[in-house]
Amino acid sequence: MVCYPTFGGSGVVATELGMALARAGHEVHFITYSQPVRLALLEKNIFYHEVDVPEYPLFKHQPYDLALSSKLVDTVKAYKIEVLHVHYAIPHAYAGYMAKKMLKEEGIIIPMITTLHGTDITLVGSHPFYKTAVTFSINKSDIVTAVSENLKDTTFEMFEVNREIEVVPNFIDAAKFAETQKQPCDRNLMALKEEFIITHVSNFRPVKRIEDVILVFKQILDKHPAVLVMVGEGPDRIKAERLSKELGIYSKVKFLGNSVEIDRVLCMSDLFLLPSRQESFGLAALEAMINKTPVISSNAGGLPEVNIHGVSGYVTEIGDIEKMSEYALAILKDSMTLNTFKENAKKTALAFDLPKVLPLYELIYEKAYKARNQNSEL
Repeated sequence: MVCYPTFGGSGVVATELGMALARAGHEVHFITYSQPVRLALLEKNIFYHEVDVPEYPLFKHQPYDLALSSKLVDTVKAYKIEVLHVHYAIPHAYAGYMAKKMLKEEGIIIPMITTLHGTDITLVGSHPFYKTAVTFSINKSDIVTAVSENLKDTTFEMFEVNREIEVVPNFIDAAKFAETQKQPCDRNLMALKEEFIITHVSNFRPVKRIEDVILVFKQILDKHPAVLVMVGEGPDRIKAERLSKELGIYSKVKFLGNSVEIDRVLCMSDLFLLPSRQESFGLAALEAMINKTPVISSNAGGLPEVNIHGVSGYVTEIGDIEKMSEYALAILKDSMTLNTFKENAKKTALAFDLPKVLPLYELIYEKAYKARNQNSEL
């Protein structure tokens, strides 16, 4: 399993997938430059191998892809690994392909599955400097998956891909959340009894349209007592703080920064706002929904595949503050309506439960392994 070890969606999904595979009896080796943030090394069948990138004065930027390829070769040989699964096209798919070629020289044929997560295609991969390499890496993978139908379509639109892409959605581990939800959910920690709790969780980048969150909340606050809980850090936090001060609502906005207690926050929440300009899937929305928090989102990317309009929440055009506010107030208008949306949000999220998605990946691994000798070019 090759992934970024950070808090980003692709790294979290890869780590959770690897741990689930280990619990199902598979031996899983994580190969990356530092331990993934959610990785539990004490679990059975899990191994972590750090990619060391020596520093040489000759290089302005150290060649991580070269170090990763070498580490992949060494690890495959040492542990007789049967399948590579790389998450995020750059540089993992490219490094994986180079490792495959080196291993083939020694008579070892190993299939590679590449999972596309979003920004590796829509932001990084589309850059002219990377586009050729990304196209090559996708086409040379044994199997390619994307986390949403929208991302699959976008990949075909942006790159000259001459192969199939299978859609395997991101997932949620409902059993884990069920354990979390057994903990007391004390709303008094965040709000007064009569106040609604509105929540947003992200990395506060411009693509998340953080100021839209503040503007929608202002219209909610004009009609109902409420607080806004903002979880995360990023470049647009300052803009959000400035705007909330200008609107005179700063005392009702709680900026928590990065938090390891997102589930506790979501269990208290009445509504989740996600007005993003771009979302390949919408994992944050899914995590809100499994906690019975309905979602008001934009229609960016794969969000309409996750947040079902009129059921788990509402979907609007990107930047439509008025419509988002209107839908938010419609959900909050009375306790019966709110509770209906809360229940529907959880039911919708259960369609993405881990036991339903894990077998899809296992079938893909089996298919790739059985077909490993059929494509002589790889």
